[in-house]
Amino acid sequence: MKTRLILLFVLLYGLTGVAQYSISGNFTPTKDFKWLIAYQLTPGSQRYIADTAVKDGYFDLELPANSKTGIYRLVYAVPQDEFYIDVLYNGKENIEFNFNLDDGVRFISSEENKAYQMYLSEIGIQEQELIQFYESGNTSKKEFKVILKKMAQTQSQFEGNEAYAMANQLIKANRPYIPENFEAIETFFKNKKMAYFQHIDVSNKVLQASGFLTDKIANYVFSALPLNEQEIEAAITENTELVASKLKDTPESFQITVLYDLWKTASSSSLNNVADSIFSNSLKDLAIKNGEQVIVDDIELSSRLRLGAISPELIWKENDALVHLSDLKETDHYILIFWSSTCSHCLKELPALHKELKNYKNSTIIAVGLEDDQANWSLEIKKLPNFKHALALGKWQSDYAQVFGIKQTPTYFILNKDKRFINKPKDDKEVISFLKESIQNAND
Repeated sequence: MKTRLILLFVLLYGLTGVAQYSISGNFTPTKDFKWLIAYQLTPGSQRYIADTAVKDGYFDLELPANSKTGIYRLVYAVPQDEFYIDVLYNGKENIEFNFNLDDGVRFISSEENKAYQMYLSEIGIQEQELIQFYESGNTSKKEFKVILKKMAQTQSQFEGNEAYAMANQLIKANRPYIPENFEAIETFFKNKKMAYFQHIDVSNKVLQASGFLTDKIANYVFSALPLNEQEIEAAITENTELVASKLKDTPESFQITVLYDLWKTASSSSLNNVADSIFSNSLKDLAIKNGEQVIVDDIELSSRLRLGAISPELIWKENDALVHLSDLKETDHYILIFWSSTCSHCLKELPALHKELKNYKNSTIIAVGLEDDQANWSLEIKKLPNFKHALALGKWQSDYAQVFGIKQTPTYFILNKDKRFINKPKDDKEVISFLKESIQNAND
């Protein structure tokens, strides 16, 4: 009996000894938030933790008892890499905050998060004061020293508080460049760039498992730039190469995440040479080596279809002869339509577009049917005699569906006279709208 009581005591002690904490908060406007998913960030990836409904703007997410300390990402909308809130979980306290789309997040409880947020706010204001000093053309060394002193005191104050161990690592890594004496603006920015990584330990696992480090790297790559616009792309490429060299001893999954984020930023900013350099010089080999073929395929597809790129080849039969898109004689625009004779939206949009396009004589339309068989397609194309028709058997698995990344029908592309992509309309109305605007611009 005594042994059984001891075992029961041990069991109860074990159960009550594991603290369980929660993350809760309020979202406004309430109608815009329905669900929340929590992930723990790890170097180069994230691990699902829990999820919960957001009811009338409020949520209360109870973390599993065995949740590890670290940085947690709370996703509240899609795409997930845009709509999220990162919080520091130290395993010692509940976290509560208010969030709205205009002002962002404000922590109500969690001393760790409040300290970090207060630091970012104060040091951010002081850095802005320094920028404004330079922008105003002020040369007062006395005023300059006052700003530097405030920055140094703020940094020292927050770095010295060891009570917030996790926040402290981020605060130390975020230490801004603070010159000892007055520097002309050109010298200041040159030294600031040289000192950028002085306090950032890229091998630190807490930093790797955070949005902080990836944001700092992106800021360096795309912000530490010359004033001469003609030198910007070369400078960004040089910055990227420096970052890649600094990350070479970090986990390859982390390197892939950073480089892929940089590629996406360059691509979305139409910095095509930079994006291609990141992919070919670093990212592609790393991704293949680590089994991330999906990343390689997505980038190659995006590069193939980006605005300005020459369209992949299309081949179809006309009067038993093969016709190539690349051989077509020059017209103002080529309109590619990927559709299916079993798609109800297609059967509604294409006849209407066929009728409208009769008014645009300098446009050639190639309709590519993604089909399982030829029978129904052969009947439907008779209703669209002014289109050129290509057949892609195999539907979603067909070569053309893969090459052009077709995920839904109908999908539209507009090419210029050189057969380069110039527009990707969402529907038939946007096709006509683009053609009207092009004619108007040409007449002006």
